[in-house]
Amino acid sequence: MKITEIREKTAAELETVLRELKSELFRLRFQHAINQLDNPQKIVETRKDIARVMTVLREKEIAAARQSNVQ
Repeated sequence: MKITEIREKTAAELETVLRELKSELFRLRFQHAINQLDNPQKIVETRKDIARVMTVLREKEIAAARQSNVQ
C-alpha cells in the first residue's frame, strides 16, 4: 500500500484498514508457524504497512489538535 493512498483516506477508514492489516499479520504469522507460508517477506511488508497507517493516523491527530488549539 502506497503512502499516497493512505493519506487520501479519512481517520475512520484508516482505523478499518489498520484492523484488517493486524488480522492479516496474525494470519500470516500463524501460517508461518505451521510452515504453510510461501512468501515470508509478506510478513515484513504487512508490518511496514501497519507502521505507515499508524504514522498517518498520528499525523492526522496532531493536525486536528493544532486546529483546535488555533481556534
